[in-house]
Amino acid sequence: MLKALLSLTRPANLVTAIADVLAGMAIAGYFLLSNPAPGPVGLLCLATVGLYGGGVVFNDIFDAELDAIERPERAIPSGTVSKGAATTLGVLLFAVGILATFWVNLTAGFLAIGITVASLVYDKYGKHHSLFGPINMGLCRGLNLLLGVSILPNEVLPWAWVGLVPIVYIGAITMISRGEVHGGSATTLRIAGLLYALVIACLAALAQSRQQLGTALPFLILFGYYIFPPLWRAVSEPVGRNIGLAVKAGVLSLIVMNAAWVAAFASFPLALLVFCLLPLSRLLAKLFAVT
Repeated sequence: MLKALLSLTRPANLVTAIADVLAGMAIAGYFLLSNPAPGPVGLLCLATVGLYGGGVVFNDIFDAELDAIERPERAIPSGTVSKGAATTLGVLLFAVGILATFWVNLTAGFLAIGITVASLVYDKYGKHHSLFGPINMGLCRGLNLLLGVSILPNEVLPWAWVGLVPIVYIGAITMISRGEVHGGSATTLRIAGLLYALVIACLAALAQSRQQLGTALPFLILFGYYIFPPLWRAVSEPVGRNIGLAVKAGVLSLIVMNAAWVAAFASFPLALLVFCLLPLSRLLAKLFAVT
């Protein structure tokens, strides 16, 4: 029962959400302070686990009927976890996430509410729209990055635009994920590849503007190495399994992208620490579903 409940939260993905928040803190300049307090860091990491976990739990709740046909082995359609128990878990996770952020500051709290609303809108409505759905899902990640920035509330507005980068990247992943079950379009996959390249170019330009391209470049190269080969295999043969592997690689590689953010805005050692979350996420991905 416990493993089934955990599976609803997508544990491997939760690690990527923590990496988002750490990247946001680096963008805000928090790690460059003379004596950054660890308390807000821990609270925002806890918050993103609650917010992301609540979002994916409600995703499975709203998808229960469809999953009964396409993925009957999942916790809710298989009967391992009831809808009532899943709803309780989702509400508790959202509550933990929101309360933890308000303990940090009001800006973080309001961003958490925004993430919660965006997640529920996607779960119930957004995923069914070919254009709005990917944007909606990307918005959740963009706000999550800004949640990290909110550790210094005055830095949110100046850096709000960086939330567009994860919107583009996650929008691309969401766009191709529609083919996980029945297969997809090679054209859609190629468009996703162009969006991936745009994201890498944007990160490289930001790093260069901060005279940190040399520091960020190893992570950008690794980022491309992890995301493009699975995508190319899916382009060559756009069947469900290949697309699923491309989506999985894209989601887990968020950690590498976030390491590049940290390298550009903080330091190589801190970026390396964020990168070290990848083995943990990959291990959890072997135990629990990513998508």
